[in-house]
Amino acid sequence: MITFEEARTRLDTAGQSHLLRFWTDLNEEEKNRFLTELSVLDPEELQDHCKGAIKAAFGRQLSAEESLDQLMEPVPPEFIGGVKRSDQQTLQEWENEGILQISQNKVAVLLLAGGQGTRLGVPYPKGMYSVGLPSKKTLYRIQAERIRKVQELAATKHGSKCTVPWYIMTSEFTLEPTERFFRENRYFGLEPSNVLMFEQRMIPAVAYDGKLLLEQKGKIAMAPDGNGGLYRALLDNQVLEDMERRGVEYLHVYCVDNILVKMADPVFIGFCVKKGADCGAKVVEKAFPEEPVGVVCRVGGVYQVVEYSEIPAETAQLRNAAGELLYSAGNICNHFFTRDFLCNVAQSFHRELKQHVALKKVPFLDEDGNLVKPTKPNAIKMEKYVFDVFQFSKKFVVFEVLREEEFSPLKNADGARLDTPTTARRSLLAQHYRWALAAGAHFLNRQGEIIQPTSGISQDEDPPVLCEISPLVSYFGEALEPLLKNKSITSPFILDETEAEKLKN
Repeated sequence: MITFEEARTRLDTAGQSHLLRFWTDLNEEEKNRFLTELSVLDPEELQDHCKGAIKAAFGRQLSAEESLDQLMEPVPPEFIGGVKRSDQQTLQEWENEGILQISQNKVAVLLLAGGQGTRLGVPYPKGMYSVGLPSKKTLYRIQAERIRKVQELAATKHGSKCTVPWYIMTSEFTLEPTERFFRENRYFGLEPSNVLMFEQRMIPAVAYDGKLLLEQKGKIAMAPDGNGGLYRALLDNQVLEDMERRGVEYLHVYCVDNILVKMADPVFIGFCVKKGADCGAKVVEKAFPEEPVGVVCRVGGVYQVVEYSEIPAETAQLRNAAGELLYSAGNICNHFFTRDFLCNVAQSFHRELKQHVALKKVPFLDEDGNLVKPTKPNAIKMEKYVFDVFQFSKKFVVFEVLREEEFSPLKNADGARLDTPTTARRSLLAQHYRWALAAGAHFLNRQGEIIQPTSGISQDEDPPVLCEISPLVSYFGEALEPLLKNKSITSPFILDETEAEKLKN
């Protein structure tokens, strides 16, 4: 921790000395806490951060000649694989490769969980949320059980116990409640030593005049540095060293809010390994040209994600000779990285990542120490995005998956049009309903009559029956036929381990 004099000198250098104006109002504990916070702020970096925020928010926009639109091109077909694009034999080969790597303890999953549940309307991390499934499972529990199952599948196939470590990047807001939630739930059956939580950096919000804001007399208004803060956090917390000690070579990185995420997906892992990729992205086909989702493509020969707001309407409408959208690779923040690639980015390139601007309403203390809650944006929050490292890849690949099977994010409270608890719940239950039908089950109504199968269920409607299948029974629809073929099932039906044992007998 630095002294008060050192803090004052640093802040003078950075042009932020106003942050100490309430120093004499603080007690000793508050002073020590504030000095600890200030000690991690390098004056030159702070100065660059504030200047960069102003320039990014209010600087010159790209001219038409310089626009991304003029430089965009789709991902070449030879670098794309996918569920619909590949035959069953090839998909099975990729899955076998992924299972092999998992069995050799070379695969880990890394969860991006630093954001708060603000848009969801809850005061706790999203992973602790229950979307209202019959089992009442939270997102964290579902994901933990998928890890347990994929470990079991790999161990059974190759005859040796294996581990998929779970790295969880939290923030100042989410670390403590996440740690407590896992302890209270006994890590959902996982070995605690294989669940490693670490914290991403917080960076100051910048007022429109280039000054930092105080949210308390001894605390700067801060925000997580975006999911692209992962690379600096890997260094800060010695996570890469832990991966090396464990022999981890491949990382599956994903966001917490996707209820359909396939943890350590063997097919995706196997595809990337077989292709010799150091970096890969899962995508879904855009539902319609104007869908508000970023697109994975090349810009000036370099891979990146172009945000939907940066793509002109006429470009979004372009189609190829087969009538498909030219820019259809919708980004779902679901990535593959080799450990070597992560090491290279973290050590050499993390400072080069683009800063993205968000104008926010940030509460602050005025000159008299009164808390002001602005009614319109008053500050700049800068974020880095996890996918902005694609440009540093030597072999980048794309893997297209089916939206209805692998992507249903939870972002908004019920009442919004998309990405709500209701749509997430419907997506998972519809998937499990399809699995049960494919396994040969038939469902009965209250009169004992067979309910005719329904296909093409949308997020706007519930499946005709309530059917939930535990990840501990089936990772992705496999091994259900011996349990469900020709079985008559009534709704609601929860196929957990206990029920599976009953059906075996």
